Amino acid sequence: MKSKRLGKNISKADISNVSKHGFWMLISGREYFLAFKDFPWFREATISQITNVRLLHSHHLYWPDLDLDLELESIQNPENYPLIAEH
Repeated sequence: MKSKRLGKNISKADISNVSKHGFWMLISGREYFLAFKDFPWFREATISQITNVRLLHSHHLYWPDLDLDLELESIQNPENYPLIAEH
């Protein structure tokens, strides 16, 4: 018995706007704001690097140009994820 081929993954993350304070991301119909003060890894990134994002497993985001991974939960509740990295 052969498994049916899965369809194309239509879940994605879209960057809708970038400002000097952060950027807005649309995921599954919900908009999130990622402030550079909460996510300093993006502060010096180019727009091209920020917009090249992949949504994996509906809860994991990956920016290949920045080699950066974030769980959606850390975007929804950044106060629960204190920064460890130097910035």
